[in-house]
Amino acid sequence: MESIASFRVTVCGAGALGGNVTESLARGGYRKLRLVDRDRVEERNLSTQPYYRSDVGAPKARVLAGALYRALGAEVDAQVAELDDRNAGKLVAESDLVVDTFDNSASRRRVGEACREAGIPCLHMGLAADYAEVIWDELYRVPSARQDDVCDYPLARNLVTLAVAVGCEVTTGFVRDGSRRSYTVTLGDLKVEPYSS
Repeated sequence: MESIASFRVTVCGAGALGGNVTESLARGGYRKLRLVDRDRVEERNLSTQPYYRSDVGAPKARVLAGALYRALGAEVDAQVAELDDRNAGKLVAESDLVVDTFDNSASRRRVGEACREAGIPCLHMGLAADYAEVIWDELYRVPSARQDDVCDYPLARNLVTLAVAVGCEVTTGFVRDGSRRSYTVTLGDLKVEPYSS
C-alpha cells in the first residue's frame, strides 16, 4: 500500500474511462494523482461518467478532484487544460506512469509522444462499440480519427466498468512488480484476453 500511495499517476482525460479510472485509483489508495482534461461536464456525460446533474457546466477535472477530496481526502492535481505540443511535456512530467484515456486520436498521439520523449511509461485505454483495449505504448497503434471513442450512451457503462477494472489491475501490477500486461475486452462474450500484436 505504501508503494501505491507514493506512485505518481497522471490520467489524461476525465471522461468515461479517465474519470472512472481516477476515481478507482483514488479509492484503491493512490494518493499522487494528476488529472488532465479541458472539458466541462455535459448532461450527455452523466450516463457513463462519475458526475452529477449539479456538475453540468463545470470543468471535469476540478469537479472530480473536489469529489475525491471530500470522499477520501485524496488530493488530485486537477489540470484544466488541453494537452498539446506546447504543454504535453510539462503535463506528464514527474509521473511514474501516464494513463491515456483521451477520446480522440490527435490527443492520444500527443500524449504517447510526450511520454516517449520523457521516458515515462504510458498505458493507453480506449473503447469502440463493444470492444475495449488496455495496451502499453510499445504495442499501441493510434487508431484513425474515424474510430474515436463514443461512450456517452447508457449501454456503454458496462463496457466502461470492465475496461476500468482491467486498467486499474494492470496499473497495480505495474506498481507491484513492473509487469506490463496488455488486454482486450469484448462485452458481447464477456472476454478479457491478453493482447497480441
